[in-house]
Amino acid sequence: VQLQASGGGLVQAGGSLRLSCAASGRTFSSYVMGWFRQAPGKERDLVAAIVWSGGSTYYADSVKGRFTISRDNAKNTVYLQMNSLKPEDTAVYYCAAEYYSGSYTKSFKSWDYWGQGTLVTVSS
Repeated sequence: VQLQASGGGLVQAGGSLRLSCAASGRTFSSYVMGWFRQAPGKERDLVAAIVWSGGSTYYADSVKGRFTISRDNAKNTVYLQMNSLKPEDTAVYYCAAEYYSGSYTKSFKSWDYWGQGTLVTVSS
């Protein structure tokens, strides 16, 4: 199983970025896909998640109304559209997958598969 994250970069506050996570190696229809982020000295937190089959979503309070998670079934890719970025959004962003059997945890310790991180830096 491979999760390939991309799309990070440097952006000014108020700007936008779109992260992509290309998934391969298995069928992800039974999985929930998530984006986590980790700032220096902080824990890895779940930012957004989407159940691959059905499309229900979760957003952390800190990003509600600014970030949108979506998936493209044909491309086996999950996206995180990030708008109105703030300096506090600066972090390494990771995509992850967890087998979905009706619920999932927000703790990164329980997720099964991880992509490499992609750095998002928001300047003030």
